[in-house]
Amino acid sequence: MSQHRPRGFYFEEFEEGAELTTPARTITETDIQLFAGLTGDYNQLHTDVEFCKDTIFGQRVAHGLLGLSIAQGLGTRLGFIEGTAVALREVTWKFTGAIFIGDTIHLKIKVAHKKAMPRLGMGMTTFDISVINQKDEVVQKGQWKALIQSQNAKTSPLLRQD
Repeated sequence: MSQHRPRGFYFEEFEEGAELTTPARTITETDIQLFAGLTGDYNQLHTDVEFCKDTIFGQRVAHGLLGLSIAQGLGTRLGFIEGTAVALREVTWKFTGAIFIGDTIHLKIKVAHKKAMPRLGMGMTTFDISVINQKDEVVQKGQWKALIQSQNAKTSPLLRQD
């Protein structure tokens, strides 16, 4: 098997306090309908235009977990942990505002903390995540803790050791 450098950063290459910004993505009606179908969550707040006219939102809102799922995808588009992430170990998440059809969201990702685990050939990296809409409002936020491969690992923790 040929050796190549992964696209993502190794544990040692992350610096506490460093920030990344993802590309943006607009939330569509199709996103909401497909997510409802996938999850079985057809709550009226997401799917019923007439019902939502009389709610505090005045319109349909995206599922909170749809926002989280799209946030994961936006982070992945950066490639900053591609080939070096071993596992996403913990997600702590808050829904601080609504995401509506037509909203365009992006992420601000900050490296909050690092803990080396040299014996395992990796380290735990904590990322502070903010989901920000086109009005510069934080609509979701939280932390992702991920195990990231060390540059000094003899082999990738992702590969079987037969």
